[in-house]
Amino acid sequence: MMAPKFGTSGLRGLVVELTPDLVADYCRAFVAACPTGGAVHLGRDLRPSSPAIAQAVRAALRDEGISVIDCGALPTPALALSAMAQGDAAIMVTGSHIPADRNGLKFYVPSGEISKADEVAINGHLGRASAHASSGFAREDKSATEGYLARYISGFGRDALRDMRIGVYQHSSVARDLMVAVVEGLGGVAIPLGRSETFIPVDTEALDEQTRTMLAGWCAVHGLDAIISTDGDADRPMVADANGRIVAGDVLGALTARSLGADVICTPVSSNSMVSEMSEFRAVHLTKIGSPFVIDAMEKVRAQSPDARVVGYEANGGFLLGFEAKGPAGPIAPLMTRDCLLPILAPLATAHATGRPLASLVASLPQRFTAADRVAGIPSETSRDFLAKLIQDPAARQSFFAVQAPESQLDLTDGLRVRFEDGSIVHLRPSGNAPEFRCYAEADLADTAQKLVARYLSKLRETLGASEAE
Repeated sequence: MMAPKFGTSGLRGLVVELTPDLVADYCRAFVAACPTGGAVHLGRDLRPSSPAIAQAVRAALRDEGISVIDCGALPTPALALSAMAQGDAAIMVTGSHIPADRNGLKFYVPSGEISKADEVAINGHLGRASAHASSGFAREDKSATEGYLARYISGFGRDALRDMRIGVYQHSSVARDLMVAVVEGLGGVAIPLGRSETFIPVDTEALDEQTRTMLAGWCAVHGLDAIISTDGDADRPMVADANGRIVAGDVLGALTARSLGADVICTPVSSNSMVSEMSEFRAVHLTKIGSPFVIDAMEKVRAQSPDARVVGYEANGGFLLGFEAKGPAGPIAPLMTRDCLLPILAPLATAHATGRPLASLVASLPQRFTAADRVAGIPSETSRDFLAKLIQDPAARQSFFAVQAPESQLDLTDGLRVRFEDGSIVHLRPSGNAPEFRCYAEADLADTAQKLVARYLSKLRETLGASEAE
């Protein structure tokens, strides 16, 4: 069992440890350390624990004299879009893709996601007593989802997906009904699939084989052009082609950037390196893993070149738009937080407009393939110590990677990323907010990348020991 952890990705922990007192402490620290504008917009995902935690957030903010606009259950990017448009802060109750026995809070200042400096400031205000100010008002406002949907209908147009058959893997995503609405709003035929009233922790970056087989079966049975889905709070996309093959998030990012006319890419070092071979982009900036680092790189680009058409994306597919893009039917305003719908819709709309299947668009990109997965149950300190040894000791690396070609390059931007002389890459990195060790791989063949991930996750289990229980 781990104590709740806080960082720029927010607060996360076991539900039993996210007590009203702890939640109130972080809410008080947030409003003391960060600007909130005129109010705090509050949203939540569909986990069983989220309504109660949202009520604790609401009560804590009102006790501080902060007005609360309760937006109910909605996607994180929809909450952020609405709050930022009104110059307000936001708090999203979500544990993202992790299991339902965990939950968390994501914090937004009026300009967007909290930064590393905000994180430090919030930590510095923990433990302060309640102001017991006059109670702030609270009201419900469910219009944020409508505004989020309208963003894509107006940008892509009502014929963008005309007659395409799109499976919508609904599971327990907070965007499950919204995805159906946007497909139908763009002229497509939405086929709802796999709706669940029990929370399912879908990690779009590490889908299990059972899920992949299920997607392929749905495509065959329903004659689908694609299947779409998201993680729990809908800031990460999932897209499968007509054969049920997953299109990796960093491939969706490259396709989306190309379709929007971007010329500068900011993306973590773990993303597929093929983007550096695409001539339509004049610059690619690699960052540490995490949207705050991507946003920081994008802001630097915009400060140096105000006219830059800069976008960012993560390997999980969350896409950040840093300029006003020209959609097929109208402008799409910037949104500097991870979004799920844009990297779903842009590639599909391109496929429709060009008369090509999604798989053909993917095949048009430079052929590099990535894979990723994680091993759970490894304490963070164990992961850190092991990784430090690999970084510092060439003999330890040689032993761990014994069956690979000799190493040709080390990248320590975030964790340990080793390029080997055969062109393959293995990237090891402990999770920043869970007792997990993540492994990323890249190779010239998709099967090779998958096998690399399987091989080194197995070695991590053997070397460090792991259990699903914490």
